[in-house]
Amino acid sequence: MVRDKAKKMQRLKIREFIRENRPLFWYIKEDAKESISIELLVETILYYGNENNIKKLFDLVGIKKVAEIFYKQISGNRVNYPPRTVHYFDLYFKKHA
Repeated sequence: MVRDKAKKMQRLKIREFIRENRPLFWYIKEDAKESISIELLVETILYYGNENNIKKLFDLVGIKKVAEIFYKQISGNRVNYPPRTVHYFDLYFKKHA
């Protein structure tokens, strides 16, 4: 019960975070923005976000979870991040996650 309540609170905070950063999700229909997956949230924030957005993402999701998602995303055949972004976050997560 406590765990469910914590997950619900986290999801509400994530929805609020998405609302605060609507312009970063320009390619998603307005009515679908608040129901995006954590994976899409991570990709969008790491790709388009600024330092404050990324810090808030780490606070909301956890740096280890973000790193796990990031490494899964770059391990496939198709990588949506530019090489410079991949290199930066690879170094960052190796040091901090």
